[in-house]
Amino acid sequence: MGPRAWDKITTNCIADETQPANLKCLEALFSNVIAALVGAAGLALFVMLVIGGYKYLTAGGDAQAAESARSTMFWAVMGIVLMILSFIILRAIEWFTGVPVTIFKIPFF
Repeated sequence: MGPRAWDKITTNCIADETQPANLKCLEALFSNVIAALVGAAGLALFVMLVIGGYKYLTAGGDAQAAESARSTMFWAVMGIVLMILSFIILRAIEWFTGVPVTIFKIPFF
């Protein structure tokens, strides 16, 4: 996605009496929100993986608890794979078409 757009927010996006807010602020806000959501999703999936591992280790001989733990770990890994594949697909679209789809830009602004 590229570097965060904090510089756009601090220089161009603070509205006051002389400078109204503009659509560049929306670009910077959207970029930062997406970056935060991707980080939060990665953290949540890592926590799910750790919890699944803990549940598996403490399952003992209970087959149902072990299966529940395996399911938790499976879906955590699938979430990580989905995040990685979605980025790879976006980069492939960008490579094939030449259109920068990983950068949020409002045209004409």
